[in-house]
This record gives sequence, C-alpha cells and structure tokens, in this order.
Amino acid sequence: MQELEGKVALITGAGSGIGQATALCFAQQGARVAVLDLSDDNVKQTVEQITQKGGQALGIVADVSQVSDMQQAIEQIQRQWDRLDVVFANAGINGVWAPIDEIEPEEWDQTININLRGTFLTVKYALPLLKVAGGAILITSSVNGTRTFSNTGATAYSCSKAAQVAFAKMTALELAKYRIRVNVICPGAIDTHIDQSTQQRNLEREQEPVVFPEGKTPLTDGAPGNAEQVAQLALFLASDRASHITGTPIWIDGAESLIKA
Repeated sequence: MQELEGKVALITGAGSGIGQATALCFAQQGARVAVLDLSDDNVKQTVEQITQKGGQALGIVADVSQVSDMQQAIEQIQRQWDRLDVVFANAGINGVWAPIDEIEPEEWDQTININLRGTFLTVKYALPLLKVAGGAILITSSVNGTRTFSNTGATAYSCSKAAQVAFAKMTALELAKYRIRVNVICPGAIDTHIDQSTQQRNLEREQEPVVFPEGKTPLTDGAPGNAEQVAQLALFLASDRASHITGTPIWIDGAESLIKA
C-alpha cells in the first residue's frame, strides 16, 4: 500500500531542490501532485518526471506572494481533482544578506513577502479544500531564525523563518478541530540551488570570526544533506504515520545548528 494513495498534494517551489524531490517522492507514494513554481520551465520538468513514471501531476506557474496567483492555483486544483489533502508551503528565497543598516526596505520586503506572506497565502486559500476531510500542512522553515543566529546579514531571512514557526503553532491549534495537522521542517545545509537566490553584501564588516576545522555538520563530517532526505521527512509528516504530530518544528541538519547557535 502506497502511503499517499488517493491523496492530492500541493507543493510550492516544486520546480527544484527540496520541492522537486518531495513532488517526485509523493508521486511515487501514490499522490496526485500539484507542482507549483515561479518558473514555467521548472514546472514542466518536474511534471514530466512524474508522468514518465506513471504518476499524475498538474503544473501551475504562480508567484506565492500574489493573491490572485494563489487563488487561481487552488481553483485549478479544485477543477482538476476536487480535493486537497496535503499542502507543502516550501517556496522561498534567501534574499539579500547584508548588515542591517545596509538592507534596503524593498530587499527586506521581497524576502518577507515570498517566505512569510507566501506561506500565509498558500495556507489561506487552500483551507476550504483542506477542511473538507482534514489533512496535513507542511512548511519549510530553516535552522536560521529557529536554532541558529550566527549567520550575519541574514536578518530578513531569519525573521521570516522564525515567523513561519510561530505561524505553524498558531494554525496547528486553530485547525486541529478540522483534523488538519501543521508541522514545520527546518533544514540545515542541504545540497540545492537556493544559494542562487542569495545576494551577499559587505558581510565581512559585521561577521564574528568562527572557524569549524572539521566542517559545520558533525553527523556527516561536514557534508551537507540532500533534498531526498528532506523529502522523506516530508513524506512521514504528510502520511498517517504522523497522525498525532502537529505544531511541531523538526530540524534536519546533521547537528549543524547545535554547534552554530
């Protein structure tokens, strides 16, 4: 029996990295997957990988920070499958990392809008479908802002990630009566392309000098984790095996955040 047999899942940021790995994993476990990403090319690539293996996927090009985009995304899912069981609010950017007095207001807003507003809009517009039969909401946060605060310049990013955890705890209690579980995945260093969305500026001026001679990830002698490992955690949290877990952040970082706090 496949763990997500008959279920419908929406995954944002599903065109690459953790989102793509999770989309493929969920499809392999029987879910019909709504693949949402800002990049049309990335959406098509993920959908093709799913359908080539016999899975069902719906490609959606959308900006998670835009109300109309997310309303239309949910409408597409409703027209296609008329149900929704799992929502993975995964889309996000690193944004600009710079000393606080050098971060421009529009740079701050961009990070907050995509990471935090995007999570809110994804959940808000998915709720009418989720409330029908209950389900699971997953949110990709980070070690930054939740257990690690030494990444100088990542203030906007860390604030957005800390707020996602608060959002999850608030909504977990609010939505429990609808049998909707809300949990948070907090990755450390994962081998994805998210660094391509990072702009670093003048960090050497504010950084405290810290050296990790044996690497920053104790469990793996410094090697980062991979997207498939995070996808397996997402599968567990989306499945009935996690039926009594809600309002919980889970760190997947090989103990990285325990030495970097």
